[in-house]
Amino acid sequence: MDTNWIPRLLLDQLRPALEPNKVIMLVGARRIGKTALLQKLAASLPAPYLWMNGEDFATAELLARRTEANYRQLLGEKRILLIDEAQKIPDIGWILKLMVDTLPGIQIVVTGSSAFDMHNTLGEPLTGRKKTFHLFPLAEEEWAKVESPMERKDRLRERLVFGSYPEIARIQEREGKAAYLSELVHSYLLKDIFSLEGIRSANKIKDLLRLLAFQVGEEVSAHELGRQLGMSKNTVDKYLDLLEKFFVVYSLSGFSRNLRKEIVKNRKWYFVDNGLRNVLISNLNPLELRNDQGKLWENYILSERVKHQHYRRMLVNNYFWRTYDQQEIDWIEEREGALFAYECKWNPAAKASPPVAWQKAYPESRFSVIHPENYTDWVL
Repeated sequence: MDTNWIPRLLLDQLRPALEPNKVIMLVGARRIGKTALLQKLAASLPAPYLWMNGEDFATAELLARRTEANYRQLLGEKRILLIDEAQKIPDIGWILKLMVDTLPGIQIVVTGSSAFDMHNTLGEPLTGRKKTFHLFPLAEEEWAKVESPMERKDRLRERLVFGSYPEIARIQEREGKAAYLSELVHSYLLKDIFSLEGIRSANKIKDLLRLLAFQVGEEVSAHELGRQLGMSKNTVDKYLDLLEKFFVVYSLSGFSRNLRKEIVKNRKWYFVDNGLRNVLISNLNPLELRNDQGKLWENYILSERVKHQHYRRMLVNNYFWRTYDQQEIDWIEEREGALFAYECKWNPAAKASPPVAWQKAYPESRFSVIHPENYTDWVL
């Protein structure tokens, strides 16, 4: 399997998305492959471009003089501008607004490592002038381009433990994978969050993440998390929001159409990548030695479905469903004017049928079980 470059689905979407006097925002977590994707896009462009790195102080200095004449001189005859890690540049939103408003035909692509930074710095100035694309860890549909069906089965078991960050695919030894994930979590993802103003306790965020990791697939109460961590519910909600904006976790709310027995108050939290979840609980043991295989499968396959929905630009609302008498369904999709219910089972032989309360309340819905023998139909 060639892992030097695994074709990314977004590449074919970015090219046609380039428009005169528009900005493409490519967002995603650190080390997810944004720079490599931007380089591949640059190599395919039909016209000369200017590449800038937002983490280079010289870039900020070149762009600081906010005048049309400065930017015309900087770009020369080029009409394509690529900026990696754009959120590092002060006032980048207003800089790009001036460019798209005054330089006819300019096409701009920028990358950033968090939705928090990108939308705060670019959101208001570029209203109506931008398109946003989200890059995830490698998706099953991307792996399928470099893996044979025979390879996929073994590598699926490995991905349930180590996740799908691009660099993981290039590391052969388990010890190396573990070291990479630990460095990724503590030196990149968490460091970015801890650097924000108003974050007083880094250890509390780590503890919060560990609690979420052990409760994947379970309903989580912000009030209960706060009680366990010695924090207020409002602080827990703030930290959860940050973790979501930094692409570490995402949440599901409960589905209800006002039946009194349905639970909607709490949320479920999942990790964007299994490797992040497992390194946070210090458990990178092989699958056959673990007692959380069901949680790993649920977290993995639901995250794969989220990738599939984003890359296919599906218009869909996602939920879980549960009643007070413990009837539940892992994943509900509301799309195309219909309801689709899915249950995740690691064991393909496990039997599952829609709960009686669900069938009675939503008789027109469709129900499916997603397991390792049929999951490709759902995410490819």
